[in-house]
Amino acid sequence: MPDVKQTSLPSSQGARPDGRLLKAIKRDIQAVPPIWLMRQAGRYLPEYRATREQAGGFLDLCYSPELAAEVTFQPIRRYGFDAAILFADILLIPQALGQKLWFEPGEGPRLEPLEDGKAIAALNVTASEDFLSPIYETVDRLRTGLPAETDLIGFAGAPWTVATYMIAGRGTPDQAPARLFAYQHRQDFTALMDVLVEATAQYMKRQVDAGADLLQIFDTWAGVLPEAEFAEWSIAPTKALVERLRALGVTVPIIGFPKGAGPLLPRYVAETGVDAVGLDPAVPLSWAVPTLADDIVCQGNLDPLLLVAGGDRMLKAIDGILDAFDGKPFVFNLGHGIVPQTPPEHVAQLVERVRNR
Repeated sequence: MPDVKQTSLPSSQGARPDGRLLKAIKRDIQAVPPIWLMRQAGRYLPEYRATREQAGGFLDLCYSPELAAEVTFQPIRRYGFDAAILFADILLIPQALGQKLWFEPGEGPRLEPLEDGKAIAALNVTASEDFLSPIYETVDRLRTGLPAETDLIGFAGAPWTVATYMIAGRGTPDQAPARLFAYQHRQDFTALMDVLVEATAQYMKRQVDAGADLLQIFDTWAGVLPEAEFAEWSIAPTKALVERLRALGVTVPIIGFPKGAGPLLPRYVAETGVDAVGLDPAVPLSWAVPTLADDIVCQGNLDPLLLVAGGDRMLKAIDGILDAFDGKPFVFNLGHGIVPQTPPEHVAQLVERVRNR
């Protein structure tokens, strides 16, 4: 890979005090909440597009520590977010376990589908650790190069969400292939979840060892599950993952993001052991604040399409979120990731509004 220019960001020296995000998750009530955005490094930024072209492909970018660190730094340079999040992908875990992964231009990720228990039994947790070593190098570069006050988030996909892609080989509208597989092949699906819990715990621990200050678990497809299956395939594996991380000596805070969980959020919060919870745009704050905010730190939940639209409607929505969580420990974020068509100037307006309204 070609060399990347010096980031020109100040390096942290010695022991690093908690940044504003860590303080919020430890229940410090701040007059101005910390802000970071899911997918804050991505295609909406021209500098990201240039770096990705330099890399040659998405996976090449993920596995190049220099370039992955560069795209993670880019939104910090532009907007001064309170946290950076490692640039990687939730499907690196299946690839590390031995499943074939590739990206179709203009369509997204593809995996060779897991069709039966034999394919699941062939997954190799031990081999995954060395395979993912470039990601840990990226984390080390980030923690060294970020400003001391900027917290660094490591992440992974929740076992349920990752399993849905592993079984179908791609995203589908309601992840029906994985749901059907779980119903029809319960023992094999349980075995897959066990593999993913262990592989993900090892992966996230190594991120923390390399310098991540906190972790986020993305359960993007939690909302497609009925209540009983939500408990079995979203809550239980996430709880097992958190417990395994703690058993491995990981003490940093963990944010859970069960997108689409809705009224099942209180149970998720009560049972998984996460320290903070992300709210998607459909969660009504008039319900979430009195129901959740006294028990756990909330993060969210501006609609990413409002960030595309901009204008007074966006500003009013930002103010509404800030007002709803006034007096509570809170992290401002979107309700899901930034979409590619987002104007960068709208992100600047968002940051300005949160910090200076």
